[in-house]
Amino acid sequence: MKQKKVALINDITGFGRCSVTIELPVLSALKIEASPFPTAVLSVHTGFPTYFMDDYTAKMRDYMESWEKNALEFDGILTGFFGSKEQIDIAIDFIKKFRKNNTLVMVDPVMGDHGKRYASYTEEMCIEMRKLLSYADVIAPNLTEAAELLGIPYPKNGEVTEDELLNMAIRLNEKGPKRIVITGLRENGIIKNFIYEENIGSKIISTTAIGGDRSGTGDAFSAIVMGSLINGEGLHFAVQKAADFINKAVNFAEDLNLPWNYGLPFEEYLTELR
Repeated sequence: MKQKKVALINDITGFGRCSVTIELPVLSALKIEASPFPTAVLSVHTGFPTYFMDDYTAKMRDYMESWEKNALEFDGILTGFFGSKEQIDIAIDFIKKFRKNNTLVMVDPVMGDHGKRYASYTEEMCIEMRKLLSYADVIAPNLTEAAELLGIPYPKNGEVTEDELLNMAIRLNEKGPKRIVITGLRENGIIKNFIYEENIGSKIISTTAIGGDRSGTGDAFSAIVMGSLINGEGLHFAVQKAADFINKAVNFAEDLNLPWNYGLPFEEYLTELR
């Protein structure tokens, strides 16, 4: 017997409940040890009017070398926010060094939303992210990120059919990952997550849409899916668990009238993940 371990390649943000500060407690609730490998340290996330950020690029290889010298091993590797092309290169090197036969690699692309890249995301980074894709077992892009990863235009008005989603998922599968979840598809008061598994097929999991966008939802989603898969649960069950958890937390955030950039009050429901 041993406790499962997941490495989190992501930023650490002090306030705003996103990135490692939401992934770590969620994975802990799923009884998995979570080890941060920081890409940056921020006072608050970039959805606030002002923020302090310490770019960690120059320190990442030394950090990785220390883990390697200490012969650390991980059952999972989960990637999130990157601030530069070099950080994505380091993540690829990390996967090469630490991946074992049973290591699950999940990539949350964090490239953009609503048809637009994030301001920090360059074309060079998009090209490098497509390389990272080939090392992933599971990916969880939103529609914007799926289009960017495939190098195709964003669907007009964000409207996409199930057949078009299937085609996108198959094309992403051909680039490496065996399991694809295209997340956060809003339609008529519903949020859909499109699931595709190689040699199995596709499925849509739907929940009621509550409020608008909220920081940290993608990080919570990826952490729950990763943790559930590490614990031996199926992808459909993992996505349903993540969608239900986020739905409850968003509902509670609306009850509390929390600003969107304060993130999810996920603490209220952590014990339900056990």
